[in-house]
Amino acid sequence: MDYDVVVVGAGNAALCAAISARENGASVLVLEKAREDEKGGNSYFTAGGFRFTHEGLDDVRQDILVDLSDHEAEGMILPSHDRQHFYETLMKVTRGQADETLAWILIDHSRPTMAWMRQNGVRFIPMYGRQSYEVDGKQHFYGGVNIEAVGGGAGLVEFLLTRCQRLGIEIRYGTGATKLLQDRDYTISGLTVRGPDGYEDIACRAVVLACGGFESNPEMRVRYLGQGWDLARVRGTRHNTGEGIGMALDIGAVPHGNWSGCHSVGWDISAPPFGDRWVLDNFQKHSYPLGIMVNLDGERFVDEGEDYRNLTYVRFGKAIMAQPHRTAIQIFDRKTVHRLRDEYRIREVTKVEADSIEDLAEGIEVDPTKLRRTIEAFNAACRPGDYNPAILDGVRTEGIQPAKSNWALPIDEPPYAAFVTTTGVTFTFGGLKIDETNAVQDLADRPIPGLFAAGELVGGLFYENYPGGSGLTSGAVFGKRAGAHAADHAKRQSGGG
Repeated sequence: MDYDVVVVGAGNAALCAAISARENGASVLVLEKAREDEKGGNSYFTAGGFRFTHEGLDDVRQDILVDLSDHEAEGMILPSHDRQHFYETLMKVTRGQADETLAWILIDHSRPTMAWMRQNGVRFIPMYGRQSYEVDGKQHFYGGVNIEAVGGGAGLVEFLLTRCQRLGIEIRYGTGATKLLQDRDYTISGLTVRGPDGYEDIACRAVVLACGGFESNPEMRVRYLGQGWDLARVRGTRHNTGEGIGMALDIGAVPHGNWSGCHSVGWDISAPPFGDRWVLDNFQKHSYPLGIMVNLDGERFVDEGEDYRNLTYVRFGKAIMAQPHRTAIQIFDRKTVHRLRDEYRIREVTKVEADSIEDLAEGIEVDPTKLRRTIEAFNAACRPGDYNPAILDGVRTEGIQPAKSNWALPIDEPPYAAFVTTTGVTFTFGGLKIDETNAVQDLADRPIPGLFAAGELVGGLFYENYPGGSGLTSGAVFGKRAGAHAADHAKRQSGGG
């Protein structure tokens, strides 16, 4: 055999799998279809935020936020995020459809995996700019996604790649897997790859597929997500085109999960077709709970304050796709514009400012009469209350549809600011079925010997929606487990166990 374990992909899930397999004694090769200057998969384009179980600030300072100073700790409020709350949040947003076994593996292994990542060189900090508001002189964190890798997703990838290098893990860039090879007893024996010099067969005892979903394949988006999705922007890498899933299906793996669903976000209308490695995830526009969203007809179409943005932006990304020309405009006034996330202040933003609603409407090419009517109806429906953007404050509207359930302040203090967005696709929810050992299952619900999977191409965990921050956590948790089980399988195949 050339290698014990070959990992397909080089994002968060794949690199965690490679590190874990190497720690468990396997010789490891990582295959990355992208060139080295496009490394990191979708993980590179994320904010690097993780959702995991913990008991509050004192708990995470022990082995995750180990760099946090006492002075910083005194200035922040970090609520606990226990396993039951994580479970209830996951089931709430997926409407009870998430696979119970996968859900509890994700939840119960989330905190140990974060500590393991820190031990492997990944540094973490609080998500001050994106997940907290200052209240009474302290930073109050909200929504359950409160800790990020230093440097965001790009930093996360660099930390993991550095660890791979130190462990002696070989990485081949510009080399994509095209076919899985099996013995007569169905056991994985290697794979065919296409690299700079052509095709090559690589022999190995186990393969971990961790090369993403099909979100960068417009044909597959239309086939599975529906009409019009070929026109959606892609938030991340252009290389996640579904080959990993296809290779597994070709040898009898069972398709699993929500194939018509995906992770999507409100994305700046001026963003390029695929992720920009300089702007990264700053094309997203996620402060909509502080204002209102209208379509090009000047009409609201969602409850912007239904819940924390971490639990609604995926569904709202899909809702934007159903609007005229797949466009939504977020509107704020002087009361809230200072609270917008940093992503609203980038040079590349599509923004209109005006001192009147009519001038604002003209700038965003919406009928002024319709927009004024919508805003006046919204303002009249707002009810007074104790406004607090760090909690579900219950400051709501009454008498209009859609309602706004929290953070409903009138849009009545100029200057007004409007941000024009469309939908950005991050990853798809449909994929492969795995068991408790991350082994890929076949059409008869039997494990395919030697084939393991992790990351975005695993189906069954997210349906229709997902809790923010759980994607990277899932990649790390199941990546670590896939690597360990792949190494164990390789050891048994070689007669070592």
